[in-house]
Amino acid sequence: MKNTTLCYIEKDGCYLMMHRTKKDRDVNHDKWVGVGGKFEEGETDEDCLLREVREETGLRLTSFKKRGIVTFLSDEWEGEYMHLYTADGFEGEIFSSNDCAEGELCWIPKRDVYRLPVWQGDLLFFKELEENEDFFTMLLRYEGDRLVGYEKNGVALDVKSQLFQTGKQLDI
Repeated sequence: MKNTTLCYIEKDGCYLMMHRTKKDRDVNHDKWVGVGGKFEEGETDEDCLLREVREETGLRLTSFKKRGIVTFLSDEWEGEYMHLYTADGFEGEIFSSNDCAEGELCWIPKRDVYRLPVWQGDLLFFKELEENEDFFTMLLRYEGDRLVGYEKNGVALDVKSQLFQTGKQLDI
């Protein structure tokens, strides 16, 4: 299992999102995600968060909060423990689209993230980020691009009904 970070930087009711378009062999290709990446040897989750945000956006975080740990299991790729953060304080200027090696950065109104091409499980943790300030754990089990299993804080929940509650209709 690999360890990663993912951060949703917040400003004026928006998240800073990345449209992953620049790498062909990217599991997130053509999807919209937050910023983050894999731990390097000897890094803590906070070290990884700060480094990845700086590398991908040019920003230096000054205020952030760990919101949860999301475990991804898949029949097609390596398992992952993702340390999920939000941030509401930062310094610096955001990279231009030419300076970011991963994709294009854009401020997206929080209400609009549900309309973007994202992983189905992302819809569930967006909802959790909106509704709950408490730390949470989540298990997302995928078959290909399809979410087939979901647990929150150790309790198995019905994937279809939980996705329906996000307001986005998906073929599952």
